Amino acid sequence: MVFPVLTFGQEVRQRWSLMTALYLSVRYGGILFVILNMPIAVPTISTTDAVSHIMYDASQWTTEVVSVILGVIMIARLHAMYHRSRKVLVFLIVTFVAIKIANVVMATIMTMQITGEKFILSGTHLCMIGFAGDTPFLASMAWILAIVWEVLALCLAVWIAVKHFRELRRHSTRGIIGDCFTILMQTHVSYFAIFLAASCFQISLFSPTLSADRYSLDTQVYLGFIQIFQLTQMFVLGPRLILSVREYHAKLVADSDTATAMISIAFQERVHVETSSSV
Repeated sequence: MVFPVLTFGQEVRQRWSLMTALYLSVRYGGILFVILNMPIAVPTISTTDAVSHIMYDASQWTTEVVSVILGVIMIARLHAMYHRSRKVLVFLIVTFVAIKIANVVMATIMTMQITGEKFILSGTHLCMIGFAGDTPFLASMAWILAIVWEVLALCLAVWIAVKHFRELRRHSTRGIIGDCFTILMQTHVSYFAIFLAASCFQISLFSPTLSADRYSLDTQVYLGFIQIFQLTQMFVLGPRLILSVREYHAKLVADSDTATAMISIAFQERVHVETSSSV
């Protein structure tokens, strides 16, 4: 929650648009995600098994909604990188919608199969979420489909970036376009690396070794790493996909204004000197 507060001033000054709305939805969706998980994760908060179950389902669907928003942001970035190619846009939308429909179907089935049970151990309230039926398999498949989408997006971004860098090197220029693609690739690679780590941890969670005892120390530490990677990927690096580009644009505008002001000052001084010498 600290990071959004530190960048709030930059966010409210941005020009309002669809991307701004998506950015703020993802950024502050993290606060909602944490609030929904607190009754489940904090033993001192007393809740019934029904409430814990509802909170867990709500947090999972919040994750699903955020992933859709991040997908839209990624499509917009790739569409811009490919010079607003209609073919690329249609391909990305069709692929993303197909994957998300499959994910929503699997998430709905998992929601109906997941159970919540409350335990009181030495005055400590614990809610155990049970995964019945095909839930482990469906969850793994959902994460695998998400990995397929992110790998596809990364490959498309790398391909067009390499193509642009080769063209710039051929003409011995770099300029604004080269710097912009560098920013795009830096944020994309960082986002993908954390996403891949979170996905691998999440898929491994359903292995027989870890799922056998959900409340062992090793499993709890493992769950902690999953939450760190997931929160970082969705609510920190995800919004950075937009904010980094806007920061670069703001820097260009500031540098342009500074250069214009310096030229204006130099011109005024030159006129003043010429006028003085003529006198």
